[in-house]
Amino acid sequence: MCGLIGNPVGHSISPVIHNTLADIMGIDLVYTTFKVEENQVEAAVKGAYALDILGMNVTVPHKQAVMRSLKEIDPLAEAIGAVNTLARVDGGYKGYNTDILGLARELEEENVCIKDNPVLIIGAGGAARAIAFLCASRGASSITVINRTVEKAQNIAEAVNGYYGIDSVKAVSIDQACALQGDGYVAIQTTSVGLYPDVDNVLIKDENFYRKVGAGVDIIYNPYTTRFMKILSNQGKPAYNGLKMLLYQGVAAFEIWNNCSVSKDMADRVYESMKEAMGINE
Repeated sequence: MCGLIGNPVGHSISPVIHNTLADIMGIDLVYTTFKVEENQVEAAVKGAYALDILGMNVTVPHKQAVMRSLKEIDPLAEAIGAVNTLARVDGGYKGYNTDILGLARELEEENVCIKDNPVLIIGAGGAARAIAFLCASRGASSITVINRTVEKAQNIAEAVNGYYGIDSVKAVSIDQACALQGDGYVAIQTTSVGLYPDVDNVLIKDENFYRKVGAGVDIIYNPYTTRFMKILSNQGKPAYNGLKMLLYQGVAAFEIWNNCSVSKDMADRVYESMKEAMGINE
């Protein structure tokens, strides 16, 4: 038994990922969702261990709070300050952050190169923080965190610079972002602006900003094509949504729990099942 804890969880398609993988690989595993209230996270983790649950994913709003209930935490997940995957160890669970593994694998598959390229991260929430750590670990030439509240972006910049001993991460406001020099940026949109049903909205509206972007990723996957992606596509730039990030963070968790390797062919089959479950017809 594996599962997802969060609130809400009824909309999740994570069961599609894991149950499809279990079927493909012939693993005797079932995955379901558990709605957990904010004051019940510790009890949920202890209960899961008592019930011999192999592993769990964690979604909003529990990715930080769950860390207090873990036996061990992967060092990078600890630095990021968020955990989304729990793997059973002796006496409890070990926490990992597979969100960044999911994005890394999506970028690799879509031939979006981080190494030696400048990166723009739009937003300064938990996802932005994790992605900033990822981009620094992959050797981005510079990382600019863009947010309405610059102080939140500055906190991310200081954490990443401090962890890696670099000074290439900086924070800017939206107005400052529109005045950035250079081009060929990899832009990663991490906010909820543009999420269904607010499908016609985008955080940065100045189209000149997008002319500086070489490729873009929006971690939103509903709608399948966001306003952010449409602006880039209209300028002839490649743009991707977050559905493969969701797929591959799940694949990484599945591999940790089952000590196995999921091939691209298997992942592709799961991806098609995800799209079918969401009613997506490309």
